[in-house]
Amino acid sequence: MTLLRDMCYPTPHELALAARALADEHPALVRLRQAGASRAGQPLWLLSLAPSEPRAGLGGRGRPGAGRGAAAEPRSVLVVAGAHANEPVGGATALALVRRLVHDAAHRAGCGWHFLLCADPDGAALHRTPRPYSLLHYHRNFYRPPGPEQPEWAPSLLAPDRLPPETRTLTALIDELRPFLQVSLHGTDLGGSWVQLTRDIPNLAEPFAKSAAELRIPIETGASDAAGWPSPGPGIFVLPGAGADPAGAFHPEDTRLSTWYHAHRYDGTTAIVEVPMWASDLVDDPAPHADPRGALRLLAGRLTTDAALVAGARELVREDAPYRTPGDGADAAALLRAVDWTLALIPRIAAEWTGAGAPPEATAAYIGSIDAFGRRLSLRAAAMLLRVLRAQGHPAAPALDRLVTGWCESFAARFQARRVPVAVQVEHQARTVLAAYERLTGAPPQPRQDTP
Repeated sequence: MTLLRDMCYPTPHELALAARALADEHPALVRLRQAGASRAGQPLWLLSLAPSEPRAGLGGRGRPGAGRGAAAEPRSVLVVAGAHANEPVGGATALALVRRLVHDAAHRAGCGWHFLLCADPDGAALHRTPRPYSLLHYHRNFYRPPGPEQPEWAPSLLAPDRLPPETRTLTALIDELRPFLQVSLHGTDLGGSWVQLTRDIPNLAEPFAKSAAELRIPIETGASDAAGWPSPGPGIFVLPGAGADPAGAFHPEDTRLSTWYHAHRYDGTTAIVEVPMWASDLVDDPAPHADPRGALRLLAGRLTTDAALVAGARELVREDAPYRTPGDGADAAALLRAVDWTLALIPRIAAEWTGAGAPPEATAAYIGSIDAFGRRLSLRAAAMLLRVLRAQGHPAAPALDRLVTGWCESFAARFQARRVPVAVQVEHQARTVLAAYERLTGAPPQPRQDTP
């Protein structure tokens, strides 16, 4: 797909306008409807493409091949964008996929495609960086909600009667559409690309690696998010199943209660596709690390020290203080909830790093991914707290600003960060989504589009 190199991440409003234009341009094929509303009353838009003529072997509601010989019932793919407010690439990828699928009857053969354009518009309104040109710029207006307020994670942390409306909308869509493939589009600030699967998709690693190599995106072969999970190929990780440790190394949640697993009720598979804003080859280094357990102890010490600096600044905040500068005052409560949630995670993570730690055969890529993970935890908490202090005109704001600036510069320098154009992020995500569909259904791969 041909895309502009300097494209921005679209806002929820811009996504809705583009989706309406597509529906108006292709009224027989594309439909836009409101699937629900956020806590603040913002619409949750679903953009759907009708299936083309059924293709042999794609009948029934179960996995591909089910119901052969029976009347072919349209299948469904559900693509979820914007589940994390600070990972805005998914909306752009969703639009790019729709524009491609409009002219691609092969991938719609007996299958409807459905796109939840932004699962958390309230969060997206708080993360205000449409075209970040540096890690510091990205963190200047950073926001990532605490786990219980994240649409996909909330069922892992809250009782069913306390779920936010965004989560209820998403699970209702899964119940309605019964997708054989659900794809959640995610991103990371700095690192590489990887895919998490709730069930293995055989042979997905080959097209995934080919796309990453062509687009010069490193593969995160030791992703900290997937520590200890089975890996059928570089950058491909299968989430824990029944009887396994539900959390992995650094998750306080039981991933099996997330909306990713809700599709299993209908024999579906979920793929979570991660792409980086800034790439680093350090997360793609397969060489054995000389002293992984020693490295983890050092990283745990740094994480504890950095978190203490942020916690000290957090104690200075007067939550009832007036706001002297416009912009963030009304959002202080949400920002502080996110700061407190992040800081509360850190002691457990540091204890795990100094406990059993890394396996003795851990690679440099694995330690690099852990290093990045620890840096971003403290940095995110500090960046969100800085927004509150700036809005209050607090005298501690300049010192915290210097800390955030220094951490961003150190992060970028340590990992030799290079910016990945938004169009390249979108292209890699889109290719991976289509490859997952092709591997599950046996559909022939489509010709490569122009490289952005």
